[in-house]
Amino acid sequence: MTRFLQPEWFWLTALLPLVLIWRGRRGPVAAVSYPDVGLAREIARSSRSRIGVWTWAVVLFAAALMIAALARPQRVHSRTETTANGIDIVLGLDVSGSMQALDFLVQGQRVNRIQVVKSVVAKFIEERPDDRIGLVAFAGAPYLVSPITLDHGWLQQNLDRVNIGATDDGTAIGLGIASCVNHLRRAAGKSKVVILLTDGVNNTGKIAPLAAAEAARALGIRIYTIGVGVRGKAPLPVRDEAGHWHVIMAQVDVDERTLAAVAALTGGRFYRATDTDSLRKIYEEINGLEKSAETVRTFEHLDELYRWALIPALGLLCLWFLLQHTRWRRLP
Repeated sequence: MTRFLQPEWFWLTALLPLVLIWRGRRGPVAAVSYPDVGLAREIARSSRSRIGVWTWAVVLFAAALMIAALARPQRVHSRTETTANGIDIVLGLDVSGSMQALDFLVQGQRVNRIQVVKSVVAKFIEERPDDRIGLVAFAGAPYLVSPITLDHGWLQQNLDRVNIGATDDGTAIGLGIASCVNHLRRAAGKSKVVILLTDGVNNTGKIAPLAAAEAARALGIRIYTIGVGVRGKAPLPVRDEAGHWHVIMAQVDVDERTLAAVAALTGGRFYRATDTDSLRKIYEEINGLEKSAETVRTFEHLDELYRWALIPALGLLCLWFLLQHTRWRRLP
């Protein structure tokens, strides 16, 4: 890249046309006076005389080159190194039967919770290319969907495969937290985060949510908790004994107090998502809170180029001086 360090000097080029105008109005300086202009006219028709009239253009061109030299042209060789210090994140997703509730809307159509959650989580992963992210799903027990990885394409593929019914039904929030914490325990990142989403109450498992949160705090892991689902009753598909599906209105119970306590204990935050938009905004806010640190170093080498304009300018002035005192010399 080439740049001019002091480009304001180029304003002087606006004076060069004024010199042309002044020179034209003033006319050439008389060298010899003649009583009859006929003789002088014949002399002026000679090629040497006509060329000599333009010698002042050499001075103007030299002046333009000097202005360019004053503007300090430089060739810049720069190199930037960016080191991203990503965050290690484990996403905990509730895949219990209640996640089939049809209380979320997408483009006016009722969609179950797990579909909306997967689409929002996929976007969250996409927006954090420098972070190592893992995925744990849980219902009656937790299972690892993806270990912590920077291969987000592979992570997204595994997220697509997550569905309800892969494990015994129930909501083991404590075990889900403990599993997320366990996968972060040996992670190398300086910042470690769990984002746990559930729509229910801890009703199974041998580890209480607060006990798992204590372990997370001891390991320096921050937990964000998200409770999803409308307040009150939500439409829930259920299968009867004949194998037919029916939609019933089921009571939604989210243990907000416990989820808030887990987040507060580890320095995180608790969020409540009752619709699609609020869930998207929650993940966007967490994305803004947990920023990856970046170290940027810039190396710059400069080559001064003013000599390429100054030396020719001096050469032109010397040429003009020699011509004025030799070949195109005027009589005194």
